[in-house]
Amino acid sequence: MHQLFLPVRLGDYTLPNRLAMAPMTRSRAELDGTPGELTVEYYAQRADLGLIVTEGTQPSEDGQGYLATPGIHTDEHVAGWRKVTSAVRAKGGRIFIQLMHAGRMSHPDNTPHHRQGVAPSAIAPGTPMFTAKGMQDIPVPRALTTEEVRQTVADFRHAARRAIEAGADGVEIHGANAYLIHQFLAPSANVRTDEYGGSIENRARFAIEVATAIAEEIGAHRTAIRLSPGTSMWGIDEGVEGPDLYRHLVAQLDQLGLAYLHIMHLGNEPLLVDLRKAWTQSLILNRPGRAREQIGTDVAAGLADLEAYGQMILANPDFITRLRTHAPLNDADRNTFFGGGAQGYVDYPALSEALTA
Repeated sequence: MHQLFLPVRLGDYTLPNRLAMAPMTRSRAELDGTPGELTVEYYAQRADLGLIVTEGTQPSEDGQGYLATPGIHTDEHVAGWRKVTSAVRAKGGRIFIQLMHAGRMSHPDNTPHHRQGVAPSAIAPGTPMFTAKGMQDIPVPRALTTEEVRQTVADFRHAARRAIEAGADGVEIHGANAYLIHQFLAPSANVRTDEYGGSIENRARFAIEVATAIAEEIGAHRTAIRLSPGTSMWGIDEGVEGPDLYRHLVAQLDQLGLAYLHIMHLGNEPLLVDLRKAWTQSLILNRPGRAREQIGTDVAAGLADLEAYGQMILANPDFITRLRTHAPLNDADRNTFFGGGAQGYVDYPALSEALTA
């Protein structure tokens, strides 16, 4: 584990350790998408991590899927995020804002103007979603026109610029977990017949265009992407071509010189090895459900430059200190993951508080 506490280069930044906070939706923004004061405290508490990747943040009104998720496309959003980034920077931290377009994983009741979800194709994910009225089935989305796909690329570009204006060190493109970019990758969600559908090259085109546009706008050293090869959730089926699609996509993205690739790894070890070889910049690896005793093994094995963790960091604002001192970890309260106030958000005790309780 000692290698985790060695500095590492990521883009133009030197990070003090090799531990990252994985992006986690918390649904505690204002209804207009502006981060609130509790969000400032939440991220600042965890600023001793090598890197913070924020919760998914919509790049446009069309990008919203869930209730009370933050945006980064208005002046109010920028002002709210600037408080967050300033607080993290004041404690010596680095923070990338994750740009997440939910695509078809959206319900009109969750959006300010009751917007219909958009997607590569008019195919519903076949799953319910929480709304202010309770659980409701996600309706069929509207298929984006070719011109609207290009406009969505422009929306990502604009949001990346706004993130930098808000003081972020960079942005991570959410290309994973069944959201819009992932929907373009999966033939179960993408039956288009234009240049964004059909072949592996066409289905990967949208992700590559988004990454290219953002790198042109804010610099490749401040641009990153998260992928989740093998994900089969919410109607996503990558098909037998899935591994080859990711080999092609990662090879193309590598040519852009991005700051890092963030992989949510679900068990295809040969594919992970291939992607590691194909990627020449920093690689962050996130293995959901990894046990504490396995922390550091991917860095030690050379499979990753950094390791990202979610629930353990959510529940332990002093995660670094607890690892260094081999102290016990707080357990995460799943009942407070989404929505609400301070409880389960900023009130997890630090080690010093737990020892004196």
